[in-house]
Amino acid sequence: MRCVAGRVFTCLAALFVLPDDGWADAVVATARYTDPTPRYDHGILGDALEWGNLHVTVAGHGGTRTIYEFKLPETRVYEDIAPRLWDVTGDGAPEVVVIESHVDKGARLLVFGLEQGQLRALGATPYIGRTHRWLAPVGAADLDGDGRIEIAYVDRPHLAKVLRIWRLDGDGLRHVRDVAGLTNHKIGWDFFVGGLRDCGGGPEVIAADAGWQQIVAMRLSGGKADIRPLVRYTGPDDFAPIMSCH
Repeated sequence: MRCVAGRVFTCLAALFVLPDDGWADAVVATARYTDPTPRYDHGILGDALEWGNLHVTVAGHGGTRTIYEFKLPETRVYEDIAPRLWDVTGDGAPEVVVIESHVDKGARLLVFGLEQGQLRALGATPYIGRTHRWLAPVGAADLDGDGRIEIAYVDRPHLAKVLRIWRLDGDGLRHVRDVAGLTNHKIGWDFFVGGLRDCGGGPEVIAADAGWQQIVAMRLSGGKADIRPLVRYTGPDDFAPIMSCH
């Protein structure tokens, strides 16, 4: 059974349904993209194919599995490398975070999560607003120390180079703040660099500066963004020891 997305995010199909008493222990186990498609000609990740469908497996009580599909219409694709399983709600269990692009409106970040064992969209950022405009995810953590989880991505990492921070709040994602001058992707890369690390002082964003001269760390402290240079950037391999706190 499949379903095509409409104007609202209720179009999810369960191929195997959890029993009524199984949803309390349900957790997202895996997520993957399928249905490669050339219908969006951006190629920002180095090839001509994006993805048309999202599969999510939910594990329930007694080893039960529920498989959901979220198939996009012809005007949208998942312009992404792979779905990421991030804890966005702070309950210790992962949600599914994806990049969805509209052929006319560009990219947005979309979060799927479980409510009473049923997978649904918990929130989405606005589309960037123009075709062939994209975003690059960074990570999810309590970035400002208030006990709530924030989601970070770089808005247009080749153009605007703005770190945007959001929080799941009520029935959607709420914008928290922007930090200019950071990036984590170059055109044609099929990977992202940097991300979030915690070397004992709390989570911080690791990225490149806007000119790809330095690898920097960004931390929110006292309501302000503190950006400090770490090492000179010479290539993407420079990020691995930094992400390992070396």
